[in-house]
Amino acid sequence: MGMLSLPGFLSCGKKKDFSLSNEKDAHASDSDENLERGNWSNKADYLLSMVGYAVGLGNVWRFPYLTYQNGGGAFLIPYTLMLALAGLPLFFMECSLGQFASLGPISVWRILPLFQGVGVTMVIISTFVAIYYNVIIAYALYYLFASFQKVLPWSDCFSWADEFCSKTRLISDCNATLNGEIIHANYSFITSNNLTCINDTINYKPVQFPSEQYWNKVALQRSSGLDETGNIVWYLALCLLLSWMIVGAALFKGIKSSGKVVYFTALFPYVILLILLVRGATLEGALDGIEYYIGKQSNITKLMEAEVWKDAATQIFYSLSVAWGGLVALSSYNKFHNNCYSDAIFVCVTNCLTSVFAGFAIFSVLGHMAFVLERPVSEVVDSGFDLAFVAYPEALSKLPVSPLWSFLFFFMLLLLGLDSQFATIETLTTTIQDIYPQMMKKLRIPITLGVCILLFFLGLICVTQAGIYWVNLIDHFCAGWGILIAAVLEIIGIVYIYGGNRFIEDIEMMIGKKSCFFWLWWRMCWFFLTPVLLVAILVWSLVTFSTPTYGSVLYPAWGTAVGWCMIIFCVIWIPIVAVVKIFKAEGNICQRIVSCCRPTANWGPYLECHRGERYSHVVNPKKEKEHEIPTVSGFTYFRE
Repeated sequence: MGMLSLPGFLSCGKKKDFSLSNEKDAHASDSDENLERGNWSNKADYLLSMVGYAVGLGNVWRFPYLTYQNGGGAFLIPYTLMLALAGLPLFFMECSLGQFASLGPISVWRILPLFQGVGVTMVIISTFVAIYYNVIIAYALYYLFASFQKVLPWSDCFSWADEFCSKTRLISDCNATLNGEIIHANYSFITSNNLTCINDTINYKPVQFPSEQYWNKVALQRSSGLDETGNIVWYLALCLLLSWMIVGAALFKGIKSSGKVVYFTALFPYVILLILLVRGATLEGALDGIEYYIGKQSNITKLMEAEVWKDAATQIFYSLSVAWGGLVALSSYNKFHNNCYSDAIFVCVTNCLTSVFAGFAIFSVLGHMAFVLERPVSEVVDSGFDLAFVAYPEALSKLPVSPLWSFLFFFMLLLLGLDSQFATIETLTTTIQDIYPQMMKKLRIPITLGVCILLFFLGLICVTQAGIYWVNLIDHFCAGWGILIAAVLEIIGIVYIYGGNRFIEDIEMMIGKKSCFFWLWWRMCWFFLTPVLLVAILVWSLVTFSTPTYGSVLYPAWGTAVGWCMIIFCVIWIPIVAVVKIFKAEGNICQRIVSCCRPTANWGPYLECHRGERYSHVVNPKKEKEHEIPTVSGFTYFRE
């Protein structure tokens, strides 16, 4: 029998105190604990959405390459340590923060109004990322459709290729022995005189694989640089439109619809990875590839290099999607007493194991490619776009029934990208819901579709002939320092200004009282280890900054300037919002700063039935309209 639900009352038996009307969000159902915002239908919806958000394209195209580059299996040591010291503490903090307040990444800063700009920065960065991330999904869609051919279009040098295209390496010249003397001659002379090249003296012609030329000449129609914008590549624009249509359709009911879609988009990539691994393991040369990845080629001495530790920390940080706002947004739909501690550990461990597992599937096939080409594995390995759209497709094209394997691989990339994109857009709509709750109740579907349409048009610059340069530029700047700055301020604000011990008490209201020994590790990380590591990564990134490049193409000075403008636009809201908050506060300058460093009067659990004695003072917005203090972000806060 369903639960009886009366208008104006919460499922926990308390009258709604944060409601502005008796209307229920289309996003919520009668069985939800929070009838205002809604909750996940069940725990699996939330966990799969979190796994889908954390596990993305980087797990497949970046982690395996970093492992190979940084000592093979030895890289797992700093990777695991950085998970424990930086990734998991931040992940647990953000999940707890969102669940405790049931608020999105901007309004959750009722906890510390002075730092509300950090939430604004997170949302703006997520917007930039959503624009270019869906372009990558569009690339995967294009290759997915291109796989529906009997012969893969990048399997050979067809009409679009130039004279540098070749499936094999071509010898240019070498040394040989003629009449007892060593001579140096071009390869045509060597072969015409039935001579044999001396080992280690062979020079090869500069050639490109068919997959590389197909990627640049056909898929991207890539121009010479950022200066040459060219035309919109119409088929990529259509793929981009389709990807936004899929995202919009999955989110039309918010978490109620996306929570069901992720059962497929989050789980099926594991099926495909397993299929690719089994197929790859049966190929000749697969063992060589795996040894390069994590086997006897492991180099423990690499751990003495600071660069290895920096790579491990940054990979963990970006892979878990902390400081993007998405973890706070997704966790805000949890029921108050959900065990966010076990959830955080489960998602983080799943994410890291997925990265390791994906590496075996990738390197087994690349090992076979190296075997077929009679080249070392190191010459066919790459990362990022070159791995996903050049090296791996080239390897798949050499397998029997290659269109099938190509379809599976790009379908996997599509799914990995989509569920991360679902969470990113949910972050934006959650922010809108917190600012304009009444509007979202009535217009959730039009607003969600409007966000998708707007971001589609903003992304059109990324599907021009210079589009790949824009994608790389946004990724280089916005997805780097911006979230590091946000993460550093987030942990400093919560631990050192709001109070780490106070935050722990908030968490215990949700998951129950824990022993001092239980919190010892988290205190060590939150109070010292994690902020120190994050600051070190940020400083290292700034010190080692180099102008962005795409392959061998350098960016013009104005392109780098645009990149700096984007990152400044993302983080400038942190001081702007802080100044506005201080200006609107009362008293002298010191009193104003102190006031802005205290939680607002309406900070606490969203529902009255969860507040207990610690938050019994929380102001009811409906009863305290005369104490309202409007803010620039559209939120309303209250004087104590």
